[in-house]
Amino acid sequence: MGKIADIVNRNLETIQDLRCLSVLMVSISSLISQRFQEQLVNKAEQLFDTIDSSQVNTARRIVQFLRNIKYNYYPLLERCNKVFLSNVNHLDLDSISKILSLYHSLQFHSFEFILMTKKRLTEMIPLFDHPASFVKLFVTLGPVAGPEEEKQLKSTILLMSEELTGQQALAVMGAMEEMESRNSRLIKKIASILYKHLDNYKPVELLRITQALIFLHFQSKELLVKLRELLLSYLKVSVIPSETSLLVCALSMLPSPRLDEAKISQIEAVLPQCDLNDLNSFATSVLRCIQYDPMYRNNTPGKQLKLLQKLDHYGRQRLRKCSSLNLLWEEVKSLKGDWFADSLLEETVVTLQRLIDEINYINVAGIASFISRTNYLSTSLLDRIASVVLQQNEKIHPFAILAIILPFSALNYDPPQRDEFFGTCLQHLNSYLSILDPLKLVFLGYSLATREYFSEDLLKAIFNIRFLAKLDSQLELLCSSLNMKVQFRLMELNRAVCLECPEYQIPWFHDRFCQQQYKKDFGSMNGAQQQIYKMLAEVLGGINFVKASVLTPYYYTIDFECILDKRKKPIPYGSHNTTLGKLPKIHSELNTQIAGSRLPPGAEKIALEFLDSRAFCRNIPHLKGKSAMKKRHLEILGYHVIQIPHFEWNSMALSTKNARMDYLRERIFGEGKSSS
Repeated sequence: MGKIADIVNRNLETIQDLRCLSVLMVSISSLISQRFQEQLVNKAEQLFDTIDSSQVNTARRIVQFLRNIKYNYYPLLERCNKVFLSNVNHLDLDSISKILSLYHSLQFHSFEFILMTKKRLTEMIPLFDHPASFVKLFVTLGPVAGPEEEKQLKSTILLMSEELTGQQALAVMGAMEEMESRNSRLIKKIASILYKHLDNYKPVELLRITQALIFLHFQSKELLVKLRELLLSYLKVSVIPSETSLLVCALSMLPSPRLDEAKISQIEAVLPQCDLNDLNSFATSVLRCIQYDPMYRNNTPGKQLKLLQKLDHYGRQRLRKCSSLNLLWEEVKSLKGDWFADSLLEETVVTLQRLIDEINYINVAGIASFISRTNYLSTSLLDRIASVVLQQNEKIHPFAILAIILPFSALNYDPPQRDEFFGTCLQHLNSYLSILDPLKLVFLGYSLATREYFSEDLLKAIFNIRFLAKLDSQLELLCSSLNMKVQFRLMELNRAVCLECPEYQIPWFHDRFCQQQYKKDFGSMNGAQQQIYKMLAEVLGGINFVKASVLTPYYYTIDFECILDKRKKPIPYGSHNTTLGKLPKIHSELNTQIAGSRLPPGAEKIALEFLDSRAFCRNIPHLKGKSAMKKRHLEILGYHVIQIPHFEWNSMALSTKNARMDYLRERIFGEGKSSS
């Protein structure tokens, strides 16, 4: 195969048949250099116009090649996607299943392709009566199916469940997890099939079964006991780090997880060979055991702590030895969890800063995503990202722009050439606004609004009936958590535009949505808020001088509100229905007039907000974008905003009640004691 790769390399310039080249590309993908990979991608791009639009297999092989080399090269993916779209009515179940699987691996989302294939797959439901075919249909259609199709799929799979093999049952259980299924009868039936075949599954499959059973809240002592026995038997003979880590991970998810000395010794034996993903997996499992095993609740055994220290040591050592940004990125791109954030994040950022010159148009979006995800503000890394965008923007695909903008928005940071940076990003996107994924367009608009950057073209592309109808149809395909997140972001963008850009005359249309959400989500005050509430009542002269959990026009919730007259004296409210720790009833209709319009002359409304750690960057007390935008909007609504950071309120300087009372007086009245 090496000789074949060499022949392809030497003759690349003369090859003119993309169909033949695509076969060779897939075959040699595992043993070629990065430079050769890039040459093949460029050659495929050059030859793409020579193929007939019906050559689905050639396009699929190119996507497969990109998946094999882990390179989501958007220009080529887009062109392949167009081939699939133009042939969607001729694609069979097998082809659709393969294409969607490849897209998933490359994290490439084509809403149009999913929508069209959903229709095609729905038409296939009555056509398959053989388990092998129907399971493939269930797995492919299930996660995007509507309620009616989902009902049909589940009832049919239940009828043929007795005929399912172990692998088919595993595939169905995985799809049910993705569908967030709560059909207890089907879950029980598939679990019984898994139990019958449990001895035949590989370690990675046992992990998938464990994850699915836990997610679907399935309880069967018999199944879980057998699962534990099998995992332990595999662990005893495992010497491959990645396999050992996933076995320990699966064991830690089962009830009463426990790491005895033998297991700890086995983990320690493979640590020198582990990459950061394996180390993170081990640490997450150890922390889970400590958290959920009643034996460890009050006293963490020394062996576990020693193992965590060793994991820290090997993680730091690996980072310090790293000399290539691309190799580092492969290991850190999917890292998450408490151990990584608490133990290795700072060292990882130091390593990224050391390799900062290697950030380029290929990896810039990935590095930006990592910074957004970790909430770690490194101005040098963000300045480098902005500089790469300004210098190499022609090479960056528009689909990557959202990921690049996100950390600047989330962490409330402007690069030195702010307007030029955001302007370049938007200019790069303008011709793509009509074809960009609706979800990404909403997130992009919100991210820019957070940084007080409003593009009229972008807002017109979002706030029109056609786009919102398209977005609605896409929301039906999403899991419930992502669906709700998109709806919230659209509401927040709508609110930002109404408050900051009234000249665009975009109407506020989220009253009903907000009323439904806030009726559902209103809870009680936390400990710190209750404490501040009591003290504010004392500082202001009584409980009737302060309101708790106030809902403003445009549905912002503020912790506390009070009103001072022009001589800085508190003005009492009318009758109060708020008792300590309880929240007021929400009025079913709120007008959206600017607050403060009915105040006595010279009086001002004050909003006091307690900010916990989520409002700040992880490494420094720098206010994040969402909290900064809320402050800006409350000021537009007529409030004087006082933010009380958790690190000030819980500091040694405010360790006594008197000190805290003086702090509140100073913040409200601008002096050490009340003027009332």
